[in-house]
Amino acid sequence: MKKVEAIIRPFKLDQVKIALVEAGIVGMTVSEVRGFGRQKGQTERYRGSEYTVEFLQKLKVEVVVEDKQVDKVVEEIIAAAKTGEIGDGKIFVTPVEQTIRIRTGEKNLEAV
Repeated sequence: MKKVEAIIRPFKLDQVKIALVEAGIVGMTVSEVRGFGRQKGQTERYRGSEYTVEFLQKLKVEVVVEDKQVDKVVEEIIAAAKTGEIGDGKIFVTPVEQTIRIRTGEKNLEAV
């Protein structure tokens, strides 16, 4: 099993969710996160004053999938989240050693 974490722009969440559901993903976790990368923040104006927002709002979408689903999930996220501009985000794929459903005690793929 693998965990796919995608840091995306907030307004792309619905498109990413639809793409993943259509790809057969039945569950995901979404968290509000803040950070910066190559964008290095952005300058905004408020009541005539300029200020720099150093940490930009993003969303982190996490899904755990079978190894054979990883490439499809990554492709779907890229297609749904891409704008072509700096700040589109990142995708991280990491191994998952074990998964346990708390309610039933099911383990690994049965728990996903």
